[in-house]
Amino acid sequence: MPLTSRPTEMTSPLLWRDLCVFDGHQTLPEPMAVVVADGRIVQLTPMTAFDASDLEHYQDMGSGGVMTPGLVDCHTHLVFGGSRADEYEARLEGVSYEEIARRGGGILSTVNATRSATEDELYAAAKPRLEALIADGVTTVEIKSGYGLDVDNELKMLRVARRLGENLPVRVMTTLLGAHALPPEYRDNSDGYIDLVCDEMIPRAASEGLADAVDVFCEKIAFSVAQCERVFRAALAHGLPIKAHAEQLSNLGGTTMAAGLGALSADHIEYLDTNGIDAMRKAGSVAVILPGAFLTLRETQRPPIAGLREAGVPMAVATDANPGSSPMFMPTLMLNLACTLFQLTPREALSGMTANAASALGQPNLGRIQEGAPADLCVWDIHSPAELAYAVQPGRLRQRIFQGGLSA
Repeated sequence: MPLTSRPTEMTSPLLWRDLCVFDGHQTLPEPMAVVVADGRIVQLTPMTAFDASDLEHYQDMGSGGVMTPGLVDCHTHLVFGGSRADEYEARLEGVSYEEIARRGGGILSTVNATRSATEDELYAAAKPRLEALIADGVTTVEIKSGYGLDVDNELKMLRVARRLGENLPVRVMTTLLGAHALPPEYRDNSDGYIDLVCDEMIPRAASEGLADAVDVFCEKIAFSVAQCERVFRAALAHGLPIKAHAEQLSNLGGTTMAAGLGALSADHIEYLDTNGIDAMRKAGSVAVILPGAFLTLRETQRPPIAGLREAGVPMAVATDANPGSSPMFMPTLMLNLACTLFQLTPREALSGMTANAASALGQPNLGRIQEGAPADLCVWDIHSPAELAYAVQPGRLRQRIFQGGLSA
């Protein structure tokens, strides 16, 4: 993955004092001092043990508030053309997501708009969406393709995602989602399209360094378990990790298959069964919960949170920011929805958008506050980490630190 733009280097270590620190998994039990140098956390010390006699050697960044890891949005579709506000109206009038797809709407309507857009046009449209995530504390984001559905347009989307990461102060991970929907030119030849994904799309994305992972939409309105397995095996053969949209609308067993091949994550998973949970537990796969899509589509089948919790499967939370089923670009809102709709605790939700989300991207060194970790951090004007989930309230982000320097 190419390096993103780096902030201006500081000449002395940065110091924050009297912080309530959420380290990615838990809130530390006493006020802390945090020191950052050379882009990393070099000291994490209780205030009772911090030597304040040489403060002149630090750049004092302030005191008080809550520090969390920079938020990690591990499932987005930020690069796309057009709008689907008309489909939003249709759903509110009672038309199902599946029926919209059968009519040629849904993903395919975005495909047409994305194919007709230039790279510059896609970049210009995606940039404010990504800036909204950054303003809400995101320091790492995954961006999927999936609205091109041919080799040239899928690679076009990935190039735009890479460009966003090069130009904005955020770490962008890219995912090839060629098997997102069946393009109209392959309407009666789904296996032929899977051949294209496996034989041309994945090799090109890998050889050009455009993809960090490969995803599929394993669902009855998309691709079968067997077809998705073919895509995964092609990805693995080219050294690319795998992820899955699975068990969103029905239980096909895609999660079990994906976990068996070592998938980083299975996402949506509203219809996940006990076999799938067990497979994820054994594989160490992360369950990515997407409450924005659940809310927008007015679904009623909730993910098996209690079963995942009991099995010890790590749960991540993401925006699923996309033009159709989750046109939402506020990560902290997802914390609230994960708790309100799915009964995650605030601690679980915040872990889900920090440490667990980083693991879902195959980046376990991110999303943590610990000595030696990259200094991607947020300081919030709140009293406890639970407030991030409790209130839907913009404007609480005091400081955003990316790769060791202030960027907001």
